Amino acid sequence: MDSEEKLNKRIGEFEEDYEDLKDKYDGVVGELDDLKNSIIQEHINGFEKGLRQAAFFHREVDVTDVKFDVNKDVVDERLVNEDDGSVGEEANVRVEEKVAEKVIEAVDAGEVRADAVE
Repeated sequence: MDSEEKLNKRIGEFEEDYEDLKDKYDGVVGELDDLKNSIIQEHINGFEKGLRQAAFFHREVDVTDVKFDVNKDVVDERLVNEDDGSVGEEANVRVEEKVAEKVIEAVDAGEVRADAVE
């Protein structure tokens, strides 16, 4: 009988500990969600600030125009979808070609030694 009472007491202590830990876990999860939402909101605020600055410095640009899409980027002076992988690959090749041209120009001009390029 004595061991059964000890066992029941120990089970009760574990249940209390479990409840305490569960409450702490729920609190931490809620706090984490709040932090995630704060980070997302700060990114949104920063983007909107950038749009306001663009509108201020370039008054002829209408930032409310549908052409402004956060899923697009400027590549070779064209507005393209970031999700379109083939355009990104083509752009990377063009960038690499331009870098190679600049290196060749620098070597030809004597700004950089040819063996330093490797």
